[in-house]
Amino acid sequence: MAKRMLIMIAGVIVLVAILAGGFFMHIKALMAASPKPGPQVVTAVKVQALEWQPQLAAVGTVTAVRGVDVTTEIAGLVREIHFKSGQDVKKGEVLVQLNDDTDRAQLQSLLASAELAATTLKRDQAQFEAQAIAQAQVDADAADLKSKRALVAQQQALIAKKTIRAPFAGKVGITTVNPGQYLNPGDKIVTLQTIDPIYIDFSLPQKQVNGLSIGQVVNASTDAVPGTNFPGRLTAISPKVDPATRNVVVEATFQNPKRQLLPGMFANAAVEVGDKKHYLTLPQTAITYNPYGSTVFIVMTAAEHARAASAASGAAPAPAPAASGGDQLVVQQAFVTTGDTRGDQVAVLSGLKEGQTVVTSGQVKLKNGTPVAIDNSVQPAFSQNPHPQEQ
Repeated sequence: MAKRMLIMIAGVIVLVAILAGGFFMHIKALMAASPKPGPQVVTAVKVQALEWQPQLAAVGTVTAVRGVDVTTEIAGLVREIHFKSGQDVKKGEVLVQLNDDTDRAQLQSLLASAELAATTLKRDQAQFEAQAIAQAQVDADAADLKSKRALVAQQQALIAKKTIRAPFAGKVGITTVNPGQYLNPGDKIVTLQTIDPIYIDFSLPQKQVNGLSIGQVVNASTDAVPGTNFPGRLTAISPKVDPATRNVVVEATFQNPKRQLLPGMFANAAVEVGDKKHYLTLPQTAITYNPYGSTVFIVMTAAEHARAASAASGAAPAPAPAASGGDQLVVQQAFVTTGDTRGDQVAVLSGLKEGQTVVTSGQVKLKNGTPVAIDNSVQPAFSQNPHPQEQ
């Protein structure tokens, strides 16, 4: 009985072993028949040396060369407005005329009094020569004439203040003043701005002050006019550093014939400093920034990758297996040292050589030795002066 039981157990064990072996062979066949992963599709670019102009970049504010809100010094009723909103005016051009009828009538009265005082002085001088009156009378007449003429000059100045003129040439803004409106002293009539040329004021850190000098080239751009570069010159450097920010304010002057830059706009300004340099340049998307360093993926053939791996390990170079395809493109991760950035571009100071091919997108799915296929139908942006693509 026991012998029969042992035979049955042995038979079950053999049956289980046969089934397990068959299942293993089936899985192995399925794995062998499954399609192998193909190369990962990436974009890539050849490393090239480009000419870089060192720049100090900042964000500034557009400021008028001259700008003022035109007001009235004295109260009065608006009689005439001699300009239209948005018009260009010349220096001294009449903008607004206030009612001055009463003041002119008063001027005529003062002129008559001054003429009478002059006649009296002339007559008394003749009497003094005939020794008919004293010198004191002549002196009193002369003083009275001066006083009357001073009153005339004062009244003329008052009348002149009621003719409001442009203090300088420029462009007027939009006014809400109308004929017949009463103005009090200090009431705003219209803004007047000189915007060609125009200033851009911006701040730079104190450590960059020694690199600044009057006359340096400054390039500006603004999102109000995308894709347009405005060249100018550095014209003023503040003699004082702000103790709160440790920045120094500088001013650049730009020609603005098309009136594209307007006071109050913000603008990106870049001051050109030093001599031009040549840097190996890549799109910023090619760099993977990590806590342990910045890396890139270099594209090479499988044969080159095998030789590089052998050289790194110190072993004899091993030829790439024919089955793997020595011409198959694979990637090798490399550490790089990056420098300045310029728009979509970044300078690479070490870790690469000119002419090498570097992956610019698709790095997430890569590791050392991963086969790749390059498709550059859509390339990452690589402009030194980028602007928004969605308008």
